[in-house]
Amino acid sequence: MPEIKERNSLEHAADERWEQETLAPVLQKRSERKQRFTTVSLDEVERLYTPADTTDIDFPEDIAYPGEFPYTRGIHPTGYRGKLWTMRQFAGFGTPEETNKRFKYLTQQGQTGLSVAYDLPTLMGYDADSPLAEGEVGKCGVAVSSLADMETLFDGIPLDQVTVSQTINAPASVLLAMYLVVAEKQGADWSKISGTLQNDILKEYIAQKEWIYPIRPAMKLVIDTFEFCTRHAPRYNPISVSGYHIREAGATALQELAFTLRDGIEYVEWGIRAGLPVDQFVPRISFFFNAHNDFFEEIAKYRAARRIWARVMRDRFGAHDPRSMQLRFHTQTAGVSLTVQQPLNNIIRVAIQALAGVLGGTNSLHTDAYDEALALPSDQAALIALRTQQIIAEETGVANTVDPLGGSYFIEALTKKMEDATLDYFAKIDAMGGMVASVEKGFPQREIQESAYQYQKAVERGEQTIVGVNCYQMPQESGHIQLLVIDEGVRDHQVERLHQTRLRRDQGAVANRLEHLKQAAHKGENTMPATIEAVRAYATLGEICTALREIYGEYEEPPF
Repeated sequence: MPEIKERNSLEHAADERWEQETLAPVLQKRSERKQRFTTVSLDEVERLYTPADTTDIDFPEDIAYPGEFPYTRGIHPTGYRGKLWTMRQFAGFGTPEETNKRFKYLTQQGQTGLSVAYDLPTLMGYDADSPLAEGEVGKCGVAVSSLADMETLFDGIPLDQVTVSQTINAPASVLLAMYLVVAEKQGADWSKISGTLQNDILKEYIAQKEWIYPIRPAMKLVIDTFEFCTRHAPRYNPISVSGYHIREAGATALQELAFTLRDGIEYVEWGIRAGLPVDQFVPRISFFFNAHNDFFEEIAKYRAARRIWARVMRDRFGAHDPRSMQLRFHTQTAGVSLTVQQPLNNIIRVAIQALAGVLGGTNSLHTDAYDEALALPSDQAALIALRTQQIIAEETGVANTVDPLGGSYFIEALTKKMEDATLDYFAKIDAMGGMVASVEKGFPQREIQESAYQYQKAVERGEQTIVGVNCYQMPQESGHIQLLVIDEGVRDHQVERLHQTRLRRDQGAVANRLEHLKQAAHKGENTMPATIEAVRAYATLGEICTALREIYGEYEEPPF
């Protein structure tokens, strides 16, 4: 390798010459704007990146060609030249009727995939008439308490012709059962429907905090969906391992990457222990990442994610099917970056974040609406968010070539740095006994808390700039923005439908099927068949989750 050493030596010599002859005289006359330049994650950014920063990167092994291992440059050889990313705008508010109307509106405007936001009671496994649902029904998503609600939500939307993503976690198996039964009632073949269930319970304990059951039985429910979908709905993604909420809780880009991929590894390990062959279920595991403000850091994160996952699947799990090694992911722009101050600025933030997702090779994308720091998005704001994606796709030229930033000294060096630091996190978590054990110890929770604290202090010191918040402030401008307001009558509407559903159903059949579900859970059997039968009988979400609570108990987070 003498020629490589000689080339490296020449490159370092060239760097030193530039610093002494060209840079130094300029710095003597005029200093730089800051003493320290960092990413949003507070990582140091060098003044200049050159070939000397990429000497330990091997093109065939580390970068390669699109569609080839380790997929750093994307899983498709033609990138977006063959097919654009799926434009999947997140939508859900109020009643199922209102959300159904929004779905159809967005589809008419060119949206290519649906994504359901459920309200807080649904996320926590409570019916609309529960005392614990008071004041929250339909407020942060659509209210769904029974199969009757799900039927209304997808009325006139053929589930065998559209892909639907469902953002639901603790009661995910119940909402999956409702979705499958609605598809069945429409005459759809389960083996042909496609879509994605978020179903990532680990990130709930780490970041979002919307749990029901203790960690280990909750993991069992996730694996139940893996087994069931592998056999009965092979085109459906039973999980979307989510870094989005980890990042929203205050994690750095590196922590989002490391904890998300290590969560994915944990699900693979649990699936294998349940007897599922790696290449049979792993191809249906998808991921969900955040797109934050630091343009290049985000692009490097996505490229590193693909490379790490490919190597882990091949080397750690012995996967042979290329689909097991090809990380597919959805991206959503960073809700936490949106500001109440000067909210129209959020349109620019979202556009830049979305562009990072596209340049990083995302497979589907949601762009936040500019008014989401104030309320759920209005029709106009949701349309602008969708148009943002369409302008990127049709007018900027960024979809014309594959991985256009590949080979950039900065991007390649940052991608490698992300990869190495992620593997360091993997080693720490493995030493603790895996991700479930590390969550029980509070390790990722503490890491995120510290990062969130450090970022906030940097904002307060003015080291991290937020336009309109800690610089370029103006009087509040949100007064003229027409906000979406959820009518308080939503709860009354939903409670009445729930009442009518209970009157029409066979109460004996409901009781019998809930008992079968409890028996299946108690015996450690796969709970999906019994859950589907309970749903068919119009057992409610709350009734099904209560039945499982009686067997599994409820989770209480210890102090960390």
